[in-house]
Amino acid sequence: MKYPLYVGRNIHGVLLLDKPSGLTSNSALQKVKRLYHANRAGHTGTLDPLASGMLPICLGEATKFSRYLLDSDKYYQVIARLGQRTTTADVEGAVLSERKVTFTDEILEKSLHSFRGEIEQTPPMYSAIKFQGHKLYQYARKGRHVPRLSRRIIVHKLLCISYNKHEIKLEMHVSKGTYIRTIIDDLGEKLGCGAHVIYLRRLQVAHYQIDQMITLKSLEKIKDQACLAGIKSQYSLDPLLMSIDSPVSLYPKIKLFPILAESFKKGCPVRVDSSLESGLVRVSEGSQDKFLGMAELTSDGIVFPRRLVSVGVNV
Repeated sequence: MKYPLYVGRNIHGVLLLDKPSGLTSNSALQKVKRLYHANRAGHTGTLDPLASGMLPICLGEATKFSRYLLDSDKYYQVIARLGQRTTTADVEGAVLSERKVTFTDEILEKSLHSFRGEIEQTPPMYSAIKFQGHKLYQYARKGRHVPRLSRRIIVHKLLCISYNKHEIKLEMHVSKGTYIRTIIDDLGEKLGCGAHVIYLRRLQVAHYQIDQMITLKSLEKIKDQACLAGIKSQYSLDPLLMSIDSPVSLYPKIKLFPILAESFKKGCPVRVDSSLESGLVRVSEGSQDKFLGMAELTSDGIVFPRRLVSVGVNV
């Protein structure tokens, strides 16, 4: 039996979803895609089903620039259960061991300090990293352990908000690729009692702020109200989207005159007079400052197109 192809809208922008706990990132993405009736959608960095909080979802042309958010810093709030270590380093795993909580304030601060700054971290087996074409958690579920290379991460901030003999609450500011569950598991071992995540919330991704998020329930309510009022839901939902260049808004910008912009939009490098340092730049056109895409600026003023907005797309 053949099913009809999904045909949606060519809608472009970024939605900061407040993902609820208990939902996979992909399920949340699909819900947003259906609500917006979008042709194309993608998210920027998976959140565990247990975790809630900021999940930037890119629609349409914005998906081309989602990669630049993958490299950004993240901010989290986490609560860990002390005295128990689990197979997954969170509440969904089986308990491996139970120990008494006996550490002192001094030991806690010393342990926390050991994680601050640049450290090496080995990804957990229960993760979506691939090994020989399969995700690590698929091996883990079969009881198999495979070699994982450690990676260098940066813990910019690790602050204890409160703790007792049962739980500890922390706030973290970390670099890309950091596994919070692994930090909690390793911290539990340093404290000598074991620990696992029972609550995890992502508060911020890059420059996006927590007050810019919106929940699925709010989106569904907005759509329902629009339907009751007899208007198309897109008129209520579309204004919630940020521009497609918001993922790269912190990069330095080069503005091209229309004659140079025409060549750039065709994928041709152009020469500019710029005082900017060489590296990635965002490029716009003319007095309207229309976003054209990302480029590589060389030391001698050549702008090489790297990722462009499709011709005819309004941003």
